[in-house]
Amino acid sequence: MPRVSRSRVISAERGRIWDLVSDPHNLPRWWPRALRVEDVREAAGEPAQWTTVLETARGTGVRADFRRVSASDRRSCVWEQEVEGTPFERILRSSRLEIELDGDRETRVTLTTQEALRGLSRLGSAMMRGASRRRLDEALAGIERALVGEPGG
Repeated sequence: MPRVSRSRVISAERGRIWDLVSDPHNLPRWWPRALRVEDVREAAGEPAQWTTVLETARGTGVRADFRRVSASDRRSCVWEQEVEGTPFERILRSSRLEIELDGDRETRVTLTTQEALRGLSRLGSAMMRGASRRRLDEALAGIERALVGEPGG
């Protein structure tokens, strides 16, 4: 099961980063290829659920459904993609993203993705790890850009 982690220290308070990454409505501001978020559902005691419309390489949109399965103390949260019954089911058995925040004024943001591949897709696990690293690096740059301006600038 390919598992990839990427980290970056961002010059922003943990609370500001948490407000950005914990609200699905903010995904287009920082998540790679997220065009918009639809149908956000949050009820007391229930995990948040939403649909993210992602832009493909060809410029069309593809819908992906997610749910937040845990969140703790404005420091970490976990999302899972609902793959059963979707086009993603051909490739993925499961997909999970963990977000961890450490620090107060400058915050180490760690994104970890864990994706279980299905069938012959398992043969591409090395390529999937590379794509995951790039996507997580883009997401970290997106968080930094959304809160402090251009990364490294």
